[in-house]
Amino acid sequence: MDNLRTVWRFFMDQKSTIGYSFMALLTVGGERVFSMVSFQCPCNHDQNFAYGLTFLLGPAAVLLVFGFLSSTRFWRLYTGCCLDPMKLCPRGNCLGCFRVFLSVFTGACVAPVMWLSVALLNGTFYECAVSGLDDNLVVNLFCKNKTLTCREELARVPCDRSKLSSNERMELLLMLRSQSQILGWCIIIITATVGLLGTCCKNCRSKVSYLQLKFRKIYIEKEKERFDAFALEYATKLAERNLQSFFENKKPQPFPFPNHKAWEEISAHYTFSRSEQYYSSLQRYVERGDRDFTPEERPVMDLEYGIEMN
Repeated sequence: MDNLRTVWRFFMDQKSTIGYSFMALLTVGGERVFSMVSFQCPCNHDQNFAYGLTFLLGPAAVLLVFGFLSSTRFWRLYTGCCLDPMKLCPRGNCLGCFRVFLSVFTGACVAPVMWLSVALLNGTFYECAVSGLDDNLVVNLFCKNKTLTCREELARVPCDRSKLSSNERMELLLMLRSQSQILGWCIIIITATVGLLGTCCKNCRSKVSYLQLKFRKIYIEKEKERFDAFALEYATKLAERNLQSFFENKKPQPFPFPNHKAWEEISAHYTFSRSEQYYSSLQRYVERGDRDFTPEERPVMDLEYGIEMN
């Protein structure tokens, strides 16, 4: 049992690393599937560039959108801001809002960057895209000191349908692939460098110690876990109370429930400050001396605040 707990604790401590590793494996697998199953370069000057660029950037754009859609912090910041724009900058803290959005954007970019890196290291999409460019600079780069046939057949090189000799075709393919791999490694190096500098800058400017930051991270995770458990429990109780009232045809029992203002306050983004040294918006709310303990008269969603139910 102790060994199982040790293994479980290790996986929980390394869950971010394991998650990113799993994402990397999915990216590599997805790129290979795209390359072998669905990708067929048209091999003509009119379509190569658009087709190759679509397969290179299209999945990255979709992954970026999914990154935003799956971000709890993004929806926590964005929900309701059309009705109340001040939610984006609670208490006038627009800099904190920008930092949160930058953090969300950085997290959403992980999967797209992985896709671009893997796709460029493989080189298939880049070869198709660049071979279809008619720009003189690009053509002169690949067909310098070569015959006119090279210019005419460059778009067909990725498909093995060109009239060039096998040696010339292989030379062009190697040039295209080497450029693609160089770009892929540049993206990896730049991303790693920016990530390291950003982390160092963030920790350097931290107002609290490393261990307290680690404690806050653990607290936030536990608060989320317990919130889900409490929400499930109270939702079950509310559903049972409503069903009992309906089937027994009697007035429902009073049900203690936070008011709308309380939900708004604990949903707001919290930024640590020396004047308010709490670990989350929830703790800031429950520790308030002027906290409003008045419950909702009825546990319903108030349409007055623009909340609609389907």
